[in-house]
Amino acid sequence: MKFAVIVSFLSLSVCAQTVDFDTNDIDGLEVADTTFVNLRDYSNDFVYDMRYATDNNFLKAKVYDCGECLLRFKTVKALVKANQKFLKKGYRIKLFDCYRPLDIQKKMWAIVPNPTYVADPRKGSIHNRGGAVDLTLVDENGVELDMGTGFDHFGPEAAHDYENLSSEVKQNRKLLRNTMTGLGFRIFESEWWHYNLKRSAKNFEVSNVKWPCD
Repeated sequence: MKFAVIVSFLSLSVCAQTVDFDTNDIDGLEVADTTFVNLRDYSNDFVYDMRYATDNNFLKAKVYDCGECLLRFKTVKALVKANQKFLKKGYRIKLFDCYRPLDIQKKMWAIVPNPTYVADPRKGSIHNRGGAVDLTLVDENGVELDMGTGFDHFGPEAAHDYENLSSEVKQNRKLLRNTMTGLGFRIFESEWWHYNLKRSAKNFEVSNVKWPCD
């Protein structure tokens, strides 16, 4: 599929560059792996439910001004490839959270100052580096696959090693996990929805880059 991509280089200012490409050739784009880009500019095959831009989350508070999925370009490349594999099976990725500016991490910590649920902003998280995604899968009708719990369910049932699940749920989680880890992501043991791109902690700095809202 062809896209006219606006590549945003977000730092103190924003500049744009239009690029024509095929999603199958995303590796050929001359964009630095550490550049923050908007996933929407590289594929229209994702579904978005950016929970922290609403109050439908465990914080019960809206902490983003608007919901966008920014990530480092290296993360985007891996995510697009993973979604291409899911599409061939009749599914697609639905995203709940992507890059999270450090100021937002501080806001979340102020609401729930518990490291069990929210990463301490003094240390930062992979979300703050642009290398983490929270996601699930939906079918061709947009219906979420049964993963046993909802997003941000903080209990033992959400863990990858939890066994008291139906065979359907286990198969769905296996499909998600095997595909994501096969494209360079690592699991987060206690959350089936959370995936970190390998070596993100080493390759990406904690950032406070913001995205514009209309």
